[in-house]
Amino acid sequence: MIPTEDASARKREIEEKLRQEQETLSFIRENLEKSDQLTKGMVSILSSFESRLMQLENSIIPVHKQTENLQRLQENVDKTLSCLDHVISYYHVAKDTDKIIREGPSGRLDEYLACIAKIQKAVEYFQDNNPDSPELNTVKARFEKGKELLEAEFRGLLTRYSKPVPPILILDAIGIDEELEVQEEVTLEHLPEAVLQDIICISAWLVEYGRNQDFMNVYYQIRSNQLDRSIKGLKEHFRKNSASSGILYSPAVQTKRKDTPTKKAPKRPVYIPGTIRKAQNLLKQYSQHGLDGKKGGSNLTPLEGKDDVLDIEIDSYIHCISAFVKLAQSEYTLLTEIIPEHHQKKTFDSLIQEALDNLMLEGDNIVSAARRAIMRHDYSAVLTIFPILRHLKQTKPDFDTTLQGTAASTKNKLPTLITSMETTGAKALEEFADSIKNDKEYNMPKDGTVHELTSNAILFLQQLLDFQETAGAMLASQVLGDTYNIPLDPRETSSAASSYSSEFSRRLLSTYICKVLGNLQLNLLSKSKVYEDQALSAIFLHNNYNYILKSLEKSELIQLVAVTHKKAESLYRELIEQQIQTYQRSWLKVTEHLTDRNIPAFQPGNKLKDKERQVIKDKYKGFNDGLEELCKIQKVWAIPDKEQRDAIRQAQKKVVSEAYRVFIQRCANITFTKNPEKYHKYSPEQVEEMIEGLFDTSA
Repeated sequence: MIPTEDASARKREIEEKLRQEQETLSFIRENLEKSDQLTKGMVSILSSFESRLMQLENSIIPVHKQTENLQRLQENVDKTLSCLDHVISYYHVAKDTDKIIREGPSGRLDEYLACIAKIQKAVEYFQDNNPDSPELNTVKARFEKGKELLEAEFRGLLTRYSKPVPPILILDAIGIDEELEVQEEVTLEHLPEAVLQDIICISAWLVEYGRNQDFMNVYYQIRSNQLDRSIKGLKEHFRKNSASSGILYSPAVQTKRKDTPTKKAPKRPVYIPGTIRKAQNLLKQYSQHGLDGKKGGSNLTPLEGKDDVLDIEIDSYIHCISAFVKLAQSEYTLLTEIIPEHHQKKTFDSLIQEALDNLMLEGDNIVSAARRAIMRHDYSAVLTIFPILRHLKQTKPDFDTTLQGTAASTKNKLPTLITSMETTGAKALEEFADSIKNDKEYNMPKDGTVHELTSNAILFLQQLLDFQETAGAMLASQVLGDTYNIPLDPRETSSAASSYSSEFSRRLLSTYICKVLGNLQLNLLSKSKVYEDQALSAIFLHNNYNYILKSLEKSELIQLVAVTHKKAESLYRELIEQQIQTYQRSWLKVTEHLTDRNIPAFQPGNKLKDKERQVIKDKYKGFNDGLEELCKIQKVWAIPDKEQRDAIRQAQKKVVSEAYRVFIQRCANITFTKNPEKYHKYSPEQVEEMIEGLFDTSA
């Protein structure tokens, strides 16, 4: 059972909580009532606000629409006014631009082009909107006038600022500075940069708006003239400098020029000036002297002044060929900046025609001159073709690259010239070989020294050494291998003549040289028969064979001959030895008197019969007369080669003096005359001294 006090306390506690809950419930009820009242008030306010908004909207929307319409009307008015101003401006374009158009574009190209643009827009407007208006004709006329002045400005700028490239600059451009590890290419600036930009700008406008290609013709005509003048200026510079100083600035001669002390000539050899002059000087030397300075037999007199001019012309032409390639490349670079791409090749083709035609014409003239000289049997003229032909072939790849895209007729001009030169050169070589074989000039040297034909032939062949590849290819382009009985490689026969291997060309040239030498040998043999004295004939052949051999050995000719005739050297030595032996037989009529034949047998102290004494007298007399006669005749003969001369003298002294000593000893104890000094005129030493005087034209 719960105590009464506890139950009472519990009851009070419950009652207190109940009271508190009732108070809370009353508070909530009061708040709910207040909230309902506030809600009703807010709803009433919102309903009133909505009603007022609806009233405001009904009042504002009509006003807004009216305002929007007014704004649209304002914009239309502004646009209309702007269009009117724009249209009206077209009617004033002619007047506004008149002064600028009349004064031209010079010095203010941008402003001028802006005026032209305004005029062009006016033309377009009137064409589209009022094609019958007189204003259209006015602005059209103004546009055409503006275009004409632009074309005139284009021509004027090109004419005023296009100058020939100075010769020194061209020479630097075609040269290479060997002192620089990284080669610095010389850039040719044909026009000032500002002028170039104006020309490019005018060209672009004329292409886009001018609808006229005449300016391209103007361009190529002016630039073509300057290209031609540049090459002619180089040629004139060459002639003046060469004539005044005698020094040629040549890509083949590595010399420094005073005006460009840091520059050297190009490294790649092109042409050695003086080819013809050197040939003629050597011919003159050979005509006056033999191998050791003794007088020779040629009467050739070189025309030195003429050859100097010829050398200058050749060197000048070679430089002009290189200059043309360099200048043409530079012109094409300039042209690509000014002329539209689809017109560039055609314009370039026209631009280079005059200069190219002049070069080809000059080349044709050189070929024609060589042909005329060949007809006169002046085969040294072919030497003018070799350096040019070699340079043309070396330059041809650059030529082909430069002329890429031009007309076929333009591309074929250089190959045609090369073919013409090859044909002429090959004909000259063949005719020269035939002329050596058929030469009928018997102007024989009285002293039996080297014939003019021999010296000329050897000199001609020596000149070919400088142009071995050119000469070999020249022969290969004209003849087949079976002409010279050369076995051809299948790879060679399957290709064009121009692509023959260098080895085949070398063999062909070697065979040609052997052919010339063979013809020369046959002709010399024929000429030697003119001499009545067989010994002099032998000396003549000896001198010529020895001269040929020594000339071959002193140059690369012997190596070239050995390509197809490996025993050529030994063959000439055999021929020389044969002629020495033939000459030595001329002394048999002297030494035959010293033999034992017909000498009487005797005992010391026995007296000889008159007939026996006469035999000994006749032997002495025959020897003396023969010795004197031979020494007198052979003293004026010549053996230019000192080594050969000494060897022949020594051999003859030995043979004659030994036979003479034996004869003297045999007759020493024989009394065959009362006056022995009458018959025993010479001692062995005197005989040797007389023989030592042979072939001495100075005595």
